[in-house]
Amino acid sequence: MQVLFEMERRQADPIEALERNLAELGGADEEFAMNLLEGTLLREQEIKDAVQKHAPDWSLDRMDPISRCVLLFGAYELLFGNDAPPAVVMDEAIEIAKEFGTSESGKFVNGVLNAIAHSVQPK
Repeated sequence: MQVLFEMERRQADPIEALERNLAELGGADEEFAMNLLEGTLLREQEIKDAVQKHAPDWSLDRMDPISRCVLLFGAYELLFGNDAPPAVVMDEAIEIAKEFGTSESGKFVNGVLNAIAHSVQPK
């Protein structure tokens, strides 16, 4: 989430931002973080389309920046990831949105990711 936010705000290089954030956090799963970032960036338009479809009254520009970034990686995991159940993905995203976003971010992220999860066909 931090890397997506930095890219949006400061046009940061994604790899440099990820490496810096991983160094600051210590103990983070570097492989998972890199795969999540690369996948989200690779499929960014598809992900944005899915988020927009499931939040039709909210343009991406209108969303608060933290919620938007959380939704991008959460939607990527729901749509293209295979390593965590949807409930786990959604719980993690909601907690991050609550911690770093606005007072309504957790509810908003929950609603959009829940709609995306229900739209995904079982694999």
